[in-house]
Amino acid sequence: MMGVPIVLVVDDYEDTRAAYAMALEHQGFCIVEAEDGQQALEMAFREQPDVIIMDLGLPKVDGWEAIRRLRGDARTRDLPILAVSGYSIVDNPGFDLLLVKPISPDELTRQVRVHLAARAR
Repeated sequence: MMGVPIVLVVDDYEDTRAAYAMALEHQGFCIVEAEDGQQALEMAFREQPDVIIMDLGLPKVDGWEAIRRLRGDARTRDLPILAVSGYSIVDNPGFDLLLVKPISPDELTRQVRVHLAARAR
């Protein structure tokens, strides 16, 4: 992995995306954003992010289905996916970690770093 890590932030609420993006940009990450699962898939395939933060409750294509499709594609199969939900118990279609809302910017950044380091090994 070279250069600045790219994080794809997927959430249907603009304020949430902006809060996550601000916290991560402040820590030196490059951010790309998507507001629904269909856009998330398009961005993931085009931008090849290093980590994806995926809200599960999304319009068009929900986060569960988006994660299943990402895991089924060779281009994105091994990407770290941090799922975000208001629920603490959800079915896991292949995410690496479930973060329960609300998430502090520090915890979000810490988990992104942990999963980038694990992927680099």
